[in-house]
Amino acid sequence: MNILAVYSIKGGVGKTSSAVNLAFIAAHSGFRTLVWDLDPQGASSYYFRIKPKIKGGSKNLIAGKRELDGLIKGTDFENLDLLPSDFSFRNLDLILDAKKKPTLQLKKLLKPLEEDYDIIFLDCPPSISLLSEAVFEAADVLLSPTIPTTLSLRALAQLKIFIAEKNLAKLTLIPFFSMVDRRKKMHKDIMRDLLEKHPEMLGTIIPYASDIERMGLERRPLGSYLKKGPSVVAYNGLWQEILERMAIPSR
Repeated sequence: MNILAVYSIKGGVGKTSSAVNLAFIAAHSGFRTLVWDLDPQGASSYYFRIKPKIKGGSKNLIAGKRELDGLIKGTDFENLDLLPSDFSFRNLDLILDAKKKPTLQLKKLLKPLEEDYDIIFLDCPPSISLLSEAVFEAADVLLSPTIPTTLSLRALAQLKIFIAEKNLAKLTLIPFFSMVDRRKKMHKDIMRDLLEKHPEMLGTIIPYASDIERMGLERRPLGSYLKKGPSVVAYNGLWQEILERMAIPSR
């Protein structure tokens, strides 16, 4: 089982759309896939037409009174399940703080699922918090969408510093460009500069596109309503790059 957290300190960078679309492609390719919507806003749950609600809320979940497999919902797509969000997730930091070894709690909850899924995507809220640290301990890979703007690059630099300070050597950070507008000179200049200086950046670029924005109207992954186009090609290319970087054989 491989756990991929889609994460950024900064909001509005395309985390949820990336998590949902990559999970759809993984499932369509034959990987048994789960998305855990950890954001109290519940955007992933919304895209999959599933109510963002779990019985007992986050308190019972972290207390061990509810196991994850009993909360998982099937989606409309083969090989793709969802663990919905809940508005109580806004209190996860406080609930984790009350536990011994709080940063290991998500890893503990996910372990029983390792025989059921090949890939788990964690759709994470934007923050640096105790929940973030628990995500970093649970995940194998941190996929970080990055818009080629000053503030988004600053957030990526802060994330790198945090990972180094916490000595998270086993965690692989894989940033990629998201919501790119090639008409903007600044976007093009920053991408060229960053790709030259930072080889860890993936080469595939996710565009700023109305096709992706349509997900909110369609309430489903991009590839389920659009069979071709630059956005579909970009997400498929991104998934192939991720598989290669993680040394996971394609299905």
